[in-house]
Amino acid sequence: MNLSNLFKNSSNLVDFTTGSIIFEEGAPGDFMYVVLEGEVEIHVGNQVVDVISTGNIIGEMALIDSGPRSAAAIARTDCKLAPVDQKLFLYMVQQTPFFSLEVMKVLADRLRLMNSSGKN
Repeated sequence: MNLSNLFKNSSNLVDFTTGSIIFEEGAPGDFMYVVLEGEVEIHVGNQVVDVISTGNIIGEMALIDSGPRSAAAIARTDCKLAPVDQKLFLYMVQQTPFFSLEVMKVLADRLRLMNSSGKN
């Protein structure tokens, strides 16, 4: 998946340096992010469960269900992210069917990953 083309011209891009905490597990989820440059590690507890690269999203679950973050996100490299708040998210869902399908695909892939991790 590569959503970076939809957000590359955003006016509110955020930079994170290597090792920066993007969000913490348990924190409120007011934004999801599209990774425009770099890599982000997803941590559950002290374990890295995924590495997210350019064109992918992070933090979508908390934005969708308004619950606390289920994982932490830490910049593995210097990163440039496009924040997506609830208002923009709803606009994108209404105006860009591709966006909705890609977010659903991410959720399904991550659920499958977590389910397969639990079987080991």
